[in-house]
Amino acid sequence: MARKYVMEPFRIKMVEPIRLLTRKEREEAIQQAHYNVFYLKSDDVAIDLLTDSGTNAMSSTQWAGLMSGDESYAGSSSYYRLMDVTKKLFDYDFVQPVHQGRAAEKVLFPLLLGKGKVAISNMFFDTTRAHVELAGGRAIDCVTPEAKDTQSRAPFKGNMDIPRFESLLEEYEGRIGAVVMTLTNNSAGGQPVSMENLRKVSALCRQHDIPLCLDAARFAENAYFVKQREEEFKDASLEDIVRETFQLCDLFTMSAKKDAIVNIGGLIGVKDDEEMSLKVKANVISFEGYISYGGLAGRDLEAMAIGLMEGIHEDQLHYRIGQVEYLSALLNDEGIAHQMPAGGHGLFLDAKALLPHIPYYEFPGQALAIELYKEAGIRGCDIGSYMMGNDPDTLEQLESEFEFTRLAIPRRVYTQAHLDLIVEAMKNIRDRAEQVKGYRITWEPPILRHFQAHLLPL
Repeated sequence: MARKYVMEPFRIKMVEPIRLLTRKEREEAIQQAHYNVFYLKSDDVAIDLLTDSGTNAMSSTQWAGLMSGDESYAGSSSYYRLMDVTKKLFDYDFVQPVHQGRAAEKVLFPLLLGKGKVAISNMFFDTTRAHVELAGGRAIDCVTPEAKDTQSRAPFKGNMDIPRFESLLEEYEGRIGAVVMTLTNNSAGGQPVSMENLRKVSALCRQHDIPLCLDAARFAENAYFVKQREEEFKDASLEDIVRETFQLCDLFTMSAKKDAIVNIGGLIGVKDDEEMSLKVKANVISFEGYISYGGLAGRDLEAMAIGLMEGIHEDQLHYRIGQVEYLSALLNDEGIAHQMPAGGHGLFLDAKALLPHIPYYEFPGQALAIELYKEAGIRGCDIGSYMMGNDPDTLEQLESEFEFTRLAIPRRVYTQAHLDLIVEAMKNIRDRAEQVKGYRITWEPPILRHFQAHLLPL
């Protein structure tokens, strides 16, 4: 039975028109885009679910904050307001703004990794994996086996696989530069990490003297899931859950374009290591700008400070997670496989289950994303073998644990009718799934190929 839609906890006071193309126009658009959804013009997209990063609707309070942003090069009052908020939420000795999440990785990871080093994670996302490799390290995924059964309703499918993690700690003793906990776990379907699991990972890292870094892009969504699904925290405030989460780690990187509900911005956090803080500052001044703006305008620092607090409002998260659960329930009623239970920031369609005739090296997740655009102008993206790329040593195509088509839901942007249209489009594709063909790559760059690659249908 379909889940009841959660009412939006806000009023809409500004709108943006949507241009609707014909199917023929959409087919021409995706062909001109080399069958790569990243090349599509936004004007040619009806419902844009490519990412929830920087695509959110800011509040009237945030927009007002833009006007009061202090654009001083050094010592901006907007910077100090942001620092007050981060101290309250995370209680780290040092927090550094940067222009987005991958800038945080670019600054921090070379300080932790180098040639011959490895980094272990519950699952790396694409840019994080790339920055591990660019720093000379090797990225190893270690997600719980529960995540691999998309139809199971295990509550914390983003967890680290503790027995395998312990084995990896022994196997790579002395070579592990960092452990990275991604929460929520994007590549596993937006799945949360339990506090119990994070505590175990933290204890093992301390035992082996390995820095634990949080990839905290969706920290608020993870805190909400912990409160809803972990008995110990049912009466805890989200702020308390967030604080404990961060205190279990030594460092964090964050794209603020997700749970801080801004269009640009990121953060690096160092809990209590003065030497590391000084190294981060040196890299930031070289790569991003002075430490009190980190590549951002003062107005963006102001909006981030406001958005961090708005992002952990329980009514906002109840509505946000509720949207994804509503979409999941409708698709489940239609027998359309996806990662369950519904993730925090989006719906991850199981392209492997829907298109079993397409092998991993013909990219079922990408094929479904293209088909969804042609069907209804909906832009999602592959989270599978196409995104994963080639083995850096053998150059052979890697096979991903999952073949997902991700539908990332921007915060405070779409309403019930938009979600209903997604379901209708997926029903139509399901009914002719055997006609959907795979794709081959005709050109690709050496790093993060899915952003730029050219493809052709087979």
